[in-house]
Amino acid sequence: MAKKKVFITYKIPEAGINLLRKNGFSVEVYSKENLITRQELIRNVKDADALISLLTDKIDREIIDKMERCRIIANYAVGFNNIDIDYARNKGIIVTNTPDVLTDSTADLTMTLVLACARRLNEGERIMRQKQFKGWRPELLLGYELKDKIFGIIGMGRIGLAVARRAFAFGCRIIYYSNNKNSEAEKLFNAKKVSLKTLMKSSDIISLHIPLNNKTKTLINSDYLNLMKKTAIFINTARGEVIDENHLISLLKKKKIFAAGFDVYKNEPDINPELVKLDNVVLLPHIGSATVEARSAMAKLAAKNVIAVLTGKKPITPVN
Repeated sequence: MAKKKVFITYKIPEAGINLLRKNGFSVEVYSKENLITRQELIRNVKDADALISLLTDKIDREIIDKMERCRIIANYAVGFNNIDIDYARNKGIIVTNTPDVLTDSTADLTMTLVLACARRLNEGERIMRQKQFKGWRPELLLGYELKDKIFGIIGMGRIGLAVARRAFAFGCRIIYYSNNKNSEAEKLFNAKKVSLKTLMKSSDIISLHIPLNNKTKTLINSDYLNLMKKTAIFINTARGEVIDENHLISLLKKKKIFAAGFDVYKNEPDINPELVKLDNVVLLPHIGSATVEARSAMAKLAAKNVIAVLTGKKPITPVN
């Protein structure tokens, strides 16, 4: 009897691949450095029993229709907006993601961006690399301390809660906007649930932690962005499409807010060239989960979902 085939659209950490092979599956990994093309994806999914995909792989109706044997699409990400999950469900294909395991890595990176913006680290590092440092000055690169600042979290889920824990340790006061009340955040960190308008107006630091869907696309529009303080810091480690990126750029250009930190972008991997020109931004290449621990755990979770479904068990983290 032929082994069931698992196709992976890009090389993931060996922990996941080895787990699949130890459980008797035939694993094929797209081996080129570039991201898989649509044509190559179609060719490889035809006889696959399971697909492990990246957030950059668009798994739409056409791709799903080519999956003659596939029973599970295991997305190697927390997000799954790259997959038509409703159509997959109609075709009897389970879709899973990798939540929980990248919570701490993303929360750590969020605070990295907050600190980099607050203390103008990119500007300072550039001065040193370009040998422009002329010695200590009383007002050289003045930034802001975090103590007693109002830290606004949009989306108080797993990652939002982890960010709240870190911000609270820095002495910040936590407010949040979320669909549901988070009793744990309120008990542990004295967090206060507020309206989105209140959060945007009151916060010294604003951090986004919401998924991308029809309800959240451009949720943070120009009207909300215009409410921010001139001293505000805006951080996005969620998805580029949940904000009006062009309007945020215009505010940064006019110094209407202090700074912004980005790990995600509207047209990723393309970046708005206007962002690169700005001194008051910190730009990272979508590395929120880029730790050895998180990426290995993601690989193992994706593999465990595949193993469960292909052996007739329930998936661990289904999204559809």
